[in-house]
Amino acid sequence: MSDSTAQLVFLPGDGTGPEVVREARKVLDALGEGDAHPWSVEEHPGGAIYYRDHGKEWEPASEEAALHADAVLLGAVGWPGIMLPDGNIAGAALVLGLRRRLDLYANVRPCRLYPGVLHRISGKFSQVWSPENVDLVVVRENTEGLYTPVHGRLDRGGSTDVAVDTRLITRKGAERVIRYAFELAGRRGRGAPEDKARRVTCVDKSNVLAGCQFFRETYDRIAAEYAGVARDYAYVDAFTQWVVRNPEHYDVVVSTNMMGDIISDLASVLQGGMGFAAGGNIGEGHAMFEPVHGSAPKHAGKNEVNPMATFLALEMMLRYLGDRRSDSRFTRQADRLERTIARLLADGSVRTYDQGGTVRTSEAGDRVAAAIRGEAA
Repeated sequence: MSDSTAQLVFLPGDGTGPEVVREARKVLDALGEGDAHPWSVEEHPGGAIYYRDHGKEWEPASEEAALHADAVLLGAVGWPGIMLPDGNIAGAALVLGLRRRLDLYANVRPCRLYPGVLHRISGKFSQVWSPENVDLVVVRENTEGLYTPVHGRLDRGGSTDVAVDTRLITRKGAERVIRYAFELAGRRGRGAPEDKARRVTCVDKSNVLAGCQFFRETYDRIAAEYAGVARDYAYVDAFTQWVVRNPEHYDVVVSTNMMGDIISDLASVLQGGMGFAAGGNIGEGHAMFEPVHGSAPKHAGKNEVNPMATFLALEMMLRYLGDRRSDSRFTRQADRLERTIARLLADGSVRTYDQGGTVRTSEAGDRVAAAIRGEAA
């Protein structure tokens, strides 16, 4: 067990980010009471609003703190109309910049449906999928693909005539994210809900695209090293219907950057929506965690957004630190937090507007923190 304190950096960012990060601090403080408190937290401003007011996305000291932290929790970045001179969203340095500088190559998106969580389909709240049938993880390559900054525009006569984005699939990028997916399937251990088989599904468009053909070839080569994990394949267009129709078939899903981005947001519908969608950006020595709902400007300042995605991101962070540092204190707190979230979701006491409820963001944080303290008593 490591005796050193984990250095955590919280980046609230823009819009609803500060609101949900405030509740995460509240919950983390409750978890730390009565324990050896194996973490310390620094909070740093940054993002689009900061860029508007200060002419830079964040301070050099904030960037340095994030680059040297054991883990980062990001709220959200971006605000309508605030752009960088190159056309990118202001605040991108806190997301895309950290992903590249820290080489956070695996974007990990758990999709688990907790009992008591409703789905909003066609404007109605209902229980469409059964909780026992939704428990999968989408792992997406996070540093290359179509999001590689190899692109440009050709302007002629004062208007854009051509725009080009280059999709880059490398051996290194494919190998390490696919290997991460197979290792994750082994660590999860429980397999797909339908048959308990440990399975990694390769999602691509290899019937058309050369990059996807290379990705699938790499998948097959890596898969041969993992005899206890079943191979599975899906073209991305077919996968979008299969995962909705039969989510119980899936355990771990691996894909390229943009395809993985799209299918992980689609999968969030299975778990009750983006208010429950947490993500981890994982590298060899660094990690950043976030709720993936974005800054949600229309909800900002209203104390109404669902903070559960942020709490689940915090749970992912604690579990990551427990594994990386071989320190059971972090894992124990992650277990406490997940148990508490599951219990309160099941009894409906933290149901926010996106679930048809009236609980405010701060009330949900208060109830989770109080329940954690009650469990410890």
